Amino acid sequence: MAHLLHIDSSIQGDNSVSRRLTARAARRWLDAHPDGTVTYRDFGLEPLPHLDSISGTARTLPLEAHTPAQAASYGLSLKLVEEIKRADTVILGLPLYNFGVASTVKAWVDHLIVPGVSFDPETHTGLLGGDTELIAIASRGGGYAPGTPREGWDHAQAWLPHGLSMTGLEPRFITAELTLSRVNPAMAHLTDLADESLAAAEREIDALWEPALAAV
Repeated sequence: MAHLLHIDSSIQGDNSVSRRLTARAARRWLDAHPDGTVTYRDFGLEPLPHLDSISGTARTLPLEAHTPAQAASYGLSLKLVEEIKRADTVILGLPLYNFGVASTVKAWVDHLIVPGVSFDPETHTGLLGGDTELIAIASRGGGYAPGTPREGWDHAQAWLPHGLSMTGLEPRFITAELTLSRVNPAMAHLTDLADESLAAAEREIDALWEPALAAV
């Protein structure tokens, strides 16, 4: 049975563009996999703990040397890795915050980097890629396209493939930008471009899993 892992990370609640787009993608996936199951995580409401000096070294120590805090942290990492392994598809909401990923997304990636579990420490082969598809649905308040003043300032989309590279996961990006144009008066002249970007992202989402939909 097909399984979807759906993750949101926006702190904007109902005002979030990335949440609306990931929900659209999840509905599309369920249309294509009517018997499929879904695991949902909301990092905006239930953030993962960041690795710290008390528990973070658990991934570099033998299990028998773990303190209770390290054992709990390591156990959470195993659970998060298992969620990836169970999933045929991962949909990740990726809003741009201060030109980078939300800290909760960084914490998630850090938890996924587990020697012997998500990658082979001898060959450095990723163990989470293969047939698992990762759709990263990005939203950006401003414009970062080539030729714009802030070209290259989107460090989230540049970083995520690198952050996950050890695991073998390779994200595909669908992006809507200029999302602040309707709430920032200084960007009001960009609303048409924002609407075009959003519509393009929606079309790209709607084109996902077309072969599976044709077979339903």
